[in-house]
Amino acid sequence: MEKTVTKEDENIRLDQWVMSVSGHSRNRVQKMMEQGLILVNGKKGKNSYRVKEQDHITIGEYQEEPMNLDPVEMNLKIVYEDEDVLVVDKENGVVVHPAPGNPSHTLVNGLLYHAKDLSDVNGEFRPGIVHRIDAYTTGLLMVAKNNEAHHFLAKQLSEKTTHRKYIALVWGVITHDTGTIDAPIGRDPKDRKKQTVTSQNSKHAITHFKVLERYSKATLIECVLETGRTHQIRVHMNYIGHPIVNDPVYGKRPILDDSGQCLHASELGFVHPRTHQYMEFHSELPECFVNILNQFKDS
Repeated sequence: MEKTVTKEDENIRLDQWVMSVSGHSRNRVQKMMEQGLILVNGKKGKNSYRVKEQDHITIGEYQEEPMNLDPVEMNLKIVYEDEDVLVVDKENGVVVHPAPGNPSHTLVNGLLYHAKDLSDVNGEFRPGIVHRIDAYTTGLLMVAKNNEAHHFLAKQLSEKTTHRKYIALVWGVITHDTGTIDAPIGRDPKDRKKQTVTSQNSKHAITHFKVLERYSKATLIECVLETGRTHQIRVHMNYIGHPIVNDPVYGKRPILDDSGQCLHASELGFVHPRTHQYMEFHSELPECFVNILNQFKDS
């Protein structure tokens, strides 16, 4: 694919521009950049480059790698582990399980290196995975090490008895101290890779939020999920006009750096499948989130 940048697209980051014209995911665009498949005026492009009018952009053909489940040594941050359950604090940019576009070096590959046994309830390529968070969302995930634990934890998710709290930095100043967004979420008919608030082929979705701090251009909030739809917080906050800061997909706001969206799974609570005791875990904001947050504090 070869394209020439128009005046109306001038000053958009190259990775965002390529995503918009090609339909590729952020992860895929980054891999294409690394492989030298995206050229700007004949030279290898960089994610952060701001496109200019009349720039000639060449987007090469991306070849999918076959998905694999090879164990990979990774520096996983294990918060808790026993014979049934493992809780991991996921870093920014780590995809949870292999999928087209992200065939290897996922959290699952790291878990397979770390643990001898994981549940197989969710199929070959999702061993142990009870629930997911986005690649560029950081924070806490629970992992099942056997099928009995998996079924027990999954039942809590379906019955909405797990505790999941997120910290998010959103664009704009939210005037209400608290709020609840009750809006169904389904696949965006205009872009099959995105979710949107819609009444068509959608599922019930509820997000509760509370303002923690207000800045001149943004608001720090905590969100508690009552349901767990794909991209739920990102879609809901964008729906009310306050998209997540640094979200490359929703909201059409400027991307500040390559560190990922300012959304962090900070608390996770559930009843242990063997002891039936309630357990709750907490995670501090990662450095990538704090760095962006400080920019708004200082402005």
